[in-house]
Amino acid sequence: MLIPFLTAFIPIAIGAIWYSNALFGKAWMRATGITEEKQKSANMALILGLSYVFGIMLSFAMMQWSIHQFSTQGLFATQEGFAEGTGPYFEYFKNFMSQYGGVHRTFGHGAAHGLIGGLSIALPLISINALFEQRGWKYILIHVGYWIITLMLMCGVLCQFV
Repeated sequence: MLIPFLTAFIPIAIGAIWYSNALFGKAWMRATGITEEKQKSANMALILGLSYVFGIMLSFAMMQWSIHQFSTQGLFATQEGFAEGTGPYFEYFKNFMSQYGGVHRTFGHGAAHGLIGGLSIALPLISINALFEQRGWKYILIHVGYWIITLMLMCGVLCQFV
């Protein structure tokens, strides 16, 4: 299962574009109070390395979020014989997957899940932190916009290719 390890690069790639000076970089720096000097002093190897690790974690979570068939598998995973590929639960799941394994497995369906995740998870999480940090709406919208685009792409690719 290589795809989750590849989609883990999506937050880094979109971030490089989204937070560049060509798009929202200058507005983001003003909203956060980060200066160019401070930005240049960052340990980018550590930041990118950890971002990739967190991207892997996010990819696996988004697979569960955007691919409905994982819910069915999770329902039976702890039943006797399922892990070994035997027994009635495994047979039911195998038949279920042969009939419904491809349902809702498109880029568009995954992207819709990413949009929902961006609005129902990223927006509240970022907004709550921003409110307590006394950040403005520009800060919130820049970050939420990034996560909506990122999650749409991640979930779209995962749903289409996993």
